[in-house]
Amino acid sequence: MIRQILRATTILATGITLIAAASPLHANPYETMLDNGLRVIVKEDRRAPSVVHMLWYDAGAIDEPEGASGIAHMLEHMMFKGTETVGPGEFNRRVAAVGGRDNAFTGRDYTAYFQQIPPTHLGSMMALEADRMVNLRLAEEHFLPEVEVVKEERRLRIDDEPQALLFEQLMATALQAHPYRRPVIGWMPDIEAYRLSAAQRWYDDWYAPNNARLVVVGDVDHEEVFALARQHYGPIPMRALPERRIAGEPPQRGPRRSIVRAPAELPYVALAWHTPTLRDVRGDRDVYALQVLAAVLDGYEGARLERRLVREERIAVSAGASYGGIGRGPSLFMLAGSPSPGRTAAELEAALRAEIDRIANEGIREEELERVRVQAVAAQVYKRDSLMGQAMEIGFLGAAGLSWRDEEALIEGLRKVTADDVRSVAQRYFTELTMTRAELEPQPLDPAAPRRTATATRH
Repeated sequence: MIRQILRATTILATGITLIAAASPLHANPYETMLDNGLRVIVKEDRRAPSVVHMLWYDAGAIDEPEGASGIAHMLEHMMFKGTETVGPGEFNRRVAAVGGRDNAFTGRDYTAYFQQIPPTHLGSMMALEADRMVNLRLAEEHFLPEVEVVKEERRLRIDDEPQALLFEQLMATALQAHPYRRPVIGWMPDIEAYRLSAAQRWYDDWYAPNNARLVVVGDVDHEEVFALARQHYGPIPMRALPERRIAGEPPQRGPRRSIVRAPAELPYVALAWHTPTLRDVRGDRDVYALQVLAAVLDGYEGARLERRLVREERIAVSAGASYGGIGRGPSLFMLAGSPSPGRTAAELEAALRAEIDRIANEGIREEELERVRVQAVAAQVYKRDSLMGQAMEIGFLGAAGLSWRDEEALIEGLRKVTADDVRSVAQRYFTELTMTRAELEPQPLDPAAPRRTATATRH
């Protein structure tokens, strides 16, 4: 999950592919709100006899209390352990029995559950999902073994992945107060200390219809979907939600540095700067300019970092840039990569920063700007072939405090970016004062150490 920070710049991390499609492709979402506060958003797409049913809760790692990092993810696992009427694992079996697939994912701002099934089974999926919104049965005999599963998941995804460890440390160093500094999966000491009561409290606090968003995309009629939602979700009463007390991040007043030593084949260096997060879709011009800057550096085949640092100068075996700019919390602009054999992390750092300096001094070419726009629109058009991709876009924007209704303003914000805008943000945001640097110092690999095999997590 952490390694995706750098390599997803043309999907979510740059934010561009979320906002650059022509409006006719995104013209038909319909939205209503049930009396209990559940928002229901339907996108009709009748090209295939399939539908995605996705429930997003506005509760993620950002909302966790100190000492319980990862509890949102832990509860995600427990949501598959059964209710009073649906036994452990039965949810998955029922979805598979109708030819569907299902899973869930947790982020900093949200937790989401989905099924992709034939449209005729949409009502039964709503019944299952509505049941576990209010009737989840948490029991020690299921909880304690699942804690061990989550611990192993952390070892596999973080502890045994040196670059993942690096980015975890980078976030913990760049952010001192805001909860984004904590890993979504949780710190291992917190995981080891989980108690069933903490998971129950999280469920009781946040799993309510007035803290959720239902997204349905596929071969459906929106009025029929609204009627099904009223039937299955409508009877669930809304509940008072806890006050969200999320710490702000104080200004950084000097460079921060961190070193991670772990068994690895190659060194790695990552740089991060504090940059703005989109709050005003019509007024926050710097966010759009920073999105374009990330794409100019690493948004398409032959972008600047790959071309110069990897192919031409051969300073790096890999180099990337990323910037989100969308979310409930603060944003970081990142540069990172592995130096080539015979080169040092310090040399690669200097080369990465030189690319920003070059844009700050010389700007970008108009053809680069146009290429970024064309690539972004093409990526969005291709994504429309996926029902899941469309549902993800709608849900992600909502979880970040935006809406699919903001799309025209988001598109216009991107279209208005000029080469001078990109040069301006390159000049203003990349100072020593707000930079955090993390370096991976590789340690010898232990040939006797067991090799873990990465597998997809199945709840």
